[in-house]
Amino acid sequence: MPRPKLEVADIFRTHGATYRRDHAGHLNLPQLKVMSAIENCRTAALGGHVSACTKCDHQHIAYNSCRNRHCPKCQGAAAKDWMQARMEDLLPVEYFHVVFTLPAQIADIAYQNKAAVYGLLFKASAQTLLTIAADPKLLGARIGMTSVLHTWGSAMTHHPHVHVIVPGGGVSSDGTRWIACRPGFFLPVKVLSRLFRRLFLEGLVRLHKAGELKFFADLTMLADPEVFAAYLAPLRKTDWVVYAKPPFGGPEAVLAYLSRYTHRVAISNHRLVSADAETVSFRWKDYRIKRGDRMKIMRLPTAEFIRRFLIHVLPSGFHRIRHTGFLANGIRRARIAKIRQLLNAEPEPAQAPDEATSAECDDQPAHPPCPKCGGAMIVIEIFLRGQAPKSRAPPWEDAA
Repeated sequence: MPRPKLEVADIFRTHGATYRRDHAGHLNLPQLKVMSAIENCRTAALGGHVSACTKCDHQHIAYNSCRNRHCPKCQGAAAKDWMQARMEDLLPVEYFHVVFTLPAQIADIAYQNKAAVYGLLFKASAQTLLTIAADPKLLGARIGMTSVLHTWGSAMTHHPHVHVIVPGGGVSSDGTRWIACRPGFFLPVKVLSRLFRRLFLEGLVRLHKAGELKFFADLTMLADPEVFAAYLAPLRKTDWVVYAKPPFGGPEAVLAYLSRYTHRVAISNHRLVSADAETVSFRWKDYRIKRGDRMKIMRLPTAEFIRRFLIHVLPSGFHRIRHTGFLANGIRRARIAKIRQLLNAEPEPAQAPDEATSAECDDQPAHPPCPKCGGAMIVIEIFLRGQAPKSRAPPWEDAA
């Protein structure tokens, strides 16, 4: 895919200093770090190296990536590495995709309590699936899942939800057999929705009683237990959105899907259309339109665009991808091996991870061919952060 003409980094470099000045005291440390990382990504500020062709005199400069998980430019390589590590976990079974979404009233609380409420979203959605799947009347099996947190809608508004990828079946309670779900059907959505609602609200009340929720601005009154209970009361009767998508076409389709979703950020550079001194324009999908072309162009004041991008910066140390059940870290390898025995299936050769590929984090190959003659490029100089390369070669546009 060619490099986009406009990037989030361009907007931050042009308007970031002004935004930081105008919003001094209102930006937290993770947000400031993300802005700095994106602004410096693939520039001399992070250092890099100079490569030269072994056949001709061509040289180019490659600047280092910031590796920040919120940087649009760095997620392609990160997703590729992550997917290589997940290949050997794939099973020859049907896979399902379930989405758990928080109501707008809860999303408002989550906005002011990201770590606590996002963590509860992970916990409640996973426990819902584990509990319903273990019911002998439904599936009667111990399942595994991979959950991915997204906090945005297409217009970069705050819309927290979890995408859960689940193998279509699980291990029996005695561990002696694999129990497959019905073809094309995983678990009843209405049952999932009601249990998710109950588990989440119970967890939210516990967080409130423990004093782990903070409230500001229009939500200040929710610090009072009685007001908080009254605020939640209507939500106990409404339907919460739990959406089960059709099953994937096979394990390969699961990989393709996950590669798009696991390391996605609020907006990709390829969705940007234009930017000037006042506004930023980008493509977005209007899901309210049921038929026809959903893609539209949204124009936002530059400060509002930056604000929307930054509200999706996660707290430091918060994991946005989590594995539960038989896919939980620490037990996954042994459980997958056991399940393959139960299924009489061995991993496909294509599923064996390529160690060389997994270790390579850059978007570009270790020795990209010379753009002029196709010869091998070798590194002739390495320069550190803040240093200028001795060579006057032009920068390599797609360098990592």
